[in-house]
Amino acid sequence: MSSRAVILDDRLLIEELLVGLRQGRAELYTTTYWYYRACRAAVLGAGGHLSGPFEELDTPEQEQAILSLLDLTADISLPDPRPTVPAMVEIARRHRKLNLLNLEAVATGRLLGATLWMSPESGAGELPEILDQEQVAWRIIAID
Repeated sequence: MSSRAVILDDRLLIEELLVGLRQGRAELYTTTYWYYRACRAAVLGAGGHLSGPFEELDTPEQEQAILSLLDLTADISLPDPRPTVPAMVEIARRHRKLNLLNLEAVATGRLLGATLWMSPESGAGELPEILDQEQVAWRIIAID
C-alpha cells in the first residue's frame, strides 16, 4: 500500500467529516471499531470528546453531520477483515492485554504500511508504545 496511507482514530474521523483536517494528499482509512465508536457517539451522544463536536452544531448541521458519518464517504476506506483478523491474532500473541480496538488499529497500520493519526486522548494510552514496538508510524494531531 501507499506510504501516504493514513488511519484516522474515531475523534479525527469525526473532525475530518465535520470540518476536514487533510494535510497533503493522504489516502484516508479508519478502522471498523473506530468507525463504530464515532457513529455511536454521533447518534447516541454523551457530551464526551467524541460526541461533543456534534452537540456544538445547530440542529440542521448536526443532522447532516450524523448522516455523513453513518454513510461513510467513499474517500475514507475501511480495512478488509480477511487479512486484518489474522494480523490481529498475531499481534495479540505478542501483546496479550491489548484491547480489540487497539489490536485492529495496530494490525491495520501494519498491513497498510500506514501512519496512524491519533487525537491526544488516543495518544495518551498504551497504543503509541505498542505501535513503536510493532514498527507502525503514528502522529498526534491536535484539534483546535
